[in-house]
Amino acid sequence: MTTHRRRSAAVAAVAAGLLALPVAAGAGPAAAYARDAQGYARDTAAPAPAVTVPVPSPTPVSDEFPRLTPAVARQLDDAVRKVMTEAKVPGVIVALSAPGKGEYVRAFGVADKATGAPMTPGLNMRIGSETKTFTVTALLELVDEGKVALDDPIGKYVAGVPNGDRITLRQLAEMRSGLFNYSEDEGFFKALTSDPRRPFTPQELLSYSFKHPVLFEPGAKFYYDNTNLILLGLVVEKVSGRPLADYVDQEVVKPAGLKHTLFPTGAEFPEPHAHGYTDQTATGRTEDATDWNPSWGWAAGAMISDLTDLRSWAKTLATGTLLTPATQAERLKVIDALPGAGYGLGIFNIHGWIGHNGSLPGYESLTVYLPQAQATLVVLLNTDTAYQGSEPSTLFGRAITEIVTPEHVFTLPAQPVTGH
Repeated sequence: MTTHRRRSAAVAAVAAGLLALPVAAGAGPAAAYARDAQGYARDTAAPAPAVTVPVPSPTPVSDEFPRLTPAVARQLDDAVRKVMTEAKVPGVIVALSAPGKGEYVRAFGVADKATGAPMTPGLNMRIGSETKTFTVTALLELVDEGKVALDDPIGKYVAGVPNGDRITLRQLAEMRSGLFNYSEDEGFFKALTSDPRRPFTPQELLSYSFKHPVLFEPGAKFYYDNTNLILLGLVVEKVSGRPLADYVDQEVVKPAGLKHTLFPTGAEFPEPHAHGYTDQTATGRTEDATDWNPSWGWAAGAMISDLTDLRSWAKTLATGTLLTPATQAERLKVIDALPGAGYGLGIFNIHGWIGHNGSLPGYESLTVYLPQAQATLVVLLNTDTAYQGSEPSTLFGRAITEIVTPEHVFTLPAQPVTGH
């Protein structure tokens, strides 16, 4: 889901990944930033029934996942290079593995177009809407501690939210609140692109949302929306009494054993890192967005990580290592979101692959886990420029899974992007 690229209203919700819409990064003038939120709104008036995704367990490795032999690696190399060429992706890092099947770890292209420095597996990258998985994990830890309940109304914790007495924390996490996505607001897009290094506060972000009428009744539809995560971040802060960045670091990142994952408080970006390139600019021309301030994404899309950490996080997230089994089961109850895709509490299931994607100006990511094979796939790239309406991360995910898991192909439908 994208955190920013703006799309048509019907689509504005899926980037920082899978659902990565945000203008938490906007598209073309205003539409570019909605991409990580990719807010796809379902037209069904009634809530879609929840479908429980089986909680992964240590079962034998599936025979359907191939050994990652040199021959398979060559197929994967060719597929990745083809997507790079077609979508004009400067650089990409890929890791694919499963117990007993070997691993495939590659870096292609350049990390810096100005110097020609190569992309390498050890680079830090902005991960956009994958931040949502960390924020929701923080919330669910508080659920396990009995400090909040998923069916509490958001108005219990944050004042002034439209329908705040009826929208629950669960509905925020599953993208069914009906609130307007701030990253699709024209004023937000202008503010961000006129000065992409400026900081935004959570309250400023919410103000862009709350000036719009609600889109539908709580629970009525799925609509990928960064506003929801800003509110959940504020809940974590209020209940814990700690800044969100500190809580996520101490209670999620460190317990998960992650060494290079950071919730920045400003534009800091630890070295070494790849440069990121975006067309989500005031002019529509491609620019280097490496040092843009991600505070506009905050709890929805601001975090930084690397390949090693995300390979570990994929399994932690999908198997619920940090949560009780009951709370993880709640997380994995998915609702119909897009064709072939279900969305749970800050997590998706696309044809069996469980995880999230991310997108914000200059960067995209995809971190997913296939329980049947205990397989992990991570893709990191240094552009968020769409190709024929599709996120480049989706194109890589599809090309790779078509080879190794043809019965479980990661794919999202191409969506129109406005603003280009």
